[in-house]
Amino acid sequence: MSKALRQRAILELVQEGPVACQEDFQRLLKKQGFPVGQATLSRDIRELGLVKTAEGYEIAQGENSSDPALPSVSRLVREFVLNVRAAENLIVTRTSVGSAQPVAAALDGEGWPEAIGSIAGDDTILIICENKKAAKQLESRIQEMLA
Repeated sequence: MSKALRQRAILELVQEGPVACQEDFQRLLKKQGFPVGQATLSRDIRELGLVKTAEGYEIAQGENSSDPALPSVSRLVREFVLNVRAAENLIVTRTSVGSAQPVAAALDGEGWPEAIGSIAGDDTILIICENKKAAKQLESRIQEMLA
């Protein structure tokens, strides 16, 4: 099971309500097919920005956001993007299986003017740009993150 799928499962568990302790996380994740060690779980909790409260682990609430903080876009691109190709005003971005949606969310969160919008599947992101020039600029920007 991929890290992105495991982290998505962790977020879904927390969205259902606070999880009291890491042992509860491990038990719940194992039921979903994600046997995870304590060190890996601790790293996931830190990367997802979860906080421990009196009720248990919860999603940290930012000043202006109710969404959990995503890892940086450059980190997600380096870890999960396999290749990027512009075709006319479209960019096709291939990711490892199960990683397209978190990567697309991070890319969308950048608010780049070249991108009109994106659609993410399981391992592919389609980014729509206004024209060929914008697509080439955005392709180059993403390629730089891969280097």
